Amino acid sequence: MPFDVDYNQAPLLLIWEVTRACALSCRHCRAEAIDERHPNELSLDEGRKLLDDIAGMGTPIVIFTGGDPLQRGDLDQLIMHAKANGLRVGTIPATTERLTRKRVHRLKVAGLDQMAMSIDGSTAETHDGFRRVPGCFDKAMEAAVFAHAEELPLQVNTVFAAWNFDDFDNMARLVQQLDVVFWEVFFLVPTGRGAVMGSCTTEQYEQLFEKLHQLSRRVDFVVKVTEAPHYRAYVARQTGPATEAQPDRGVMPSVHHGHHGSIHNPTGGVNSGKGFCFVDHVGDVCPSGFLPIVAGNVRTQSVIDIYRDSTLFRELRDPELLGGCCGMCEYKSLCGGSRARAHAMTDDYLAEEPFCAYGRQLVQGQDPGGVTS
Repeated sequence: MPFDVDYNQAPLLLIWEVTRACALSCRHCRAEAIDERHPNELSLDEGRKLLDDIAGMGTPIVIFTGGDPLQRGDLDQLIMHAKANGLRVGTIPATTERLTRKRVHRLKVAGLDQMAMSIDGSTAETHDGFRRVPGCFDKAMEAAVFAHAEELPLQVNTVFAAWNFDDFDNMARLVQQLDVVFWEVFFLVPTGRGAVMGSCTTEQYEQLFEKLHQLSRRVDFVVKVTEAPHYRAYVARQTGPATEAQPDRGVMPSVHHGHHGSIHNPTGGVNSGKGFCFVDHVGDVCPSGFLPIVAGNVRTQSVIDIYRDSTLFRELRDPELLGGCCGMCEYKSLCGGSRARAHAMTDDYLAEEPFCAYGRQLVQGQDPGGVTS
């Protein structure tokens, strides 16, 4: 059964950046990570308290990210504490020399439910050029073998922007060969190092939406789109009228019934601050890692109170406050546009999604129509 979460009370998933340290130097990095741990990172005890609160507010899924979470020697202990709280747990290790078979085994023994790794190009040349460290692609291929050997469900994350738009078909073939349970397709938000990279155009978004929609209907793994919630509206236009109950297959799908038992998400319009929460390495709480506006800090406030009661999070959960084409759109509750991208490009987190073809037609006074062929 899908997780039953009231997004006004708790996020479906919380991402905790357990460290910002990372040996990679990726071109799009929102955190501009360096290979050195911050002296003010949340401690193990503070992390345990955070995990207690995450579970206490009714959030079912926590993801340990970075930087490179493997740079924390206590990652296994954090996983075990999360599992003791009944949480589903994932992590996203960087593809460096720290990612060994022994380390993956320890994560599995600690109780990890799912491991993700980033692959952003279908060849070593394109991927390593993006990550700016030679050997990353080969390490990712090796890590996939480790995960399968440990019977650990595997997820692949891929960032798409103008630079690798033409690599989508090859990437889709590669992902299918890796026996994954989950492909998370992320559309670039121009923040951090990614601010100087070129985003996909509105037309390229539509082309990739069509490819993703068709792919999600024929593969046996979950395809999830991140930072492009207007894909939900795209899918709804293919399948029926706008409704909060509309299954947004390929975005936040219902239970994945494959043999791997993946971490999975229900239907519903998750967005920054609405079903989603981010805690950084020093305890600052933001609507997402790509919308770095601080609403509070877990050292002085409970994450529960910050998520439920802060003005920032409450505004992000109110579709009536959305501006531009997002405010005009019948899909504003289901979709809502990328709040992170709106903020990155306009400095207004309630502004319209900058790359929505449907919204562009609304603003131009055209009739976008209903269900398309």
